[in-house]
Amino acid sequence: MAAQRLGKRVLSKLQAPSRARGPGGSPGGLQKRHARVTVKYDRRELQRRLDVEKWIDGRLEELYRGREADMPDEVNIDELLELESEEERSRKIQGLLKSCTNPTEDFVQELLAKLRGLHKQPGLRQPSPSGDGSLSPRQDRARTAPR
Repeated sequence: MAAQRLGKRVLSKLQAPSRARGPGGSPGGLQKRHARVTVKYDRRELQRRLDVEKWIDGRLEELYRGREADMPDEVNIDELLELESEEERSRKIQGLLKSCTNPTEDFVQELLAKLRGLHKQPGLRQPSPSGDGSLSPRQDRARTAPR
């Protein structure tokens, strides 16, 4: 009987949060984190952009299967959104895909439809190889890859 009570006491102490104060005056030696977070960008918009980027990557891989060296480094969503009309966007996309031997009309139309739901995010602009001296996402990954 005494062993049972001792076991219950030890078990209850193991399950109960520690009352010991660690550095910073918080229980268990862990510093208390504040739950407030400042959100600069709309999370849904970021997720939509990420989904479109993943879709673009997947479709480009399909279109350029076996000819990956000819694939454009990137399709910059912000550059496309900066253009005034869908006609300009279509020309820009077709220009990027000029080396593709597979039909690209469906890709262009689907991408234009996906762009209609996005907004330009000036703070999120991806660096591009379009002459401004910055890096494309592929180049940036190569630069930051462990050596």
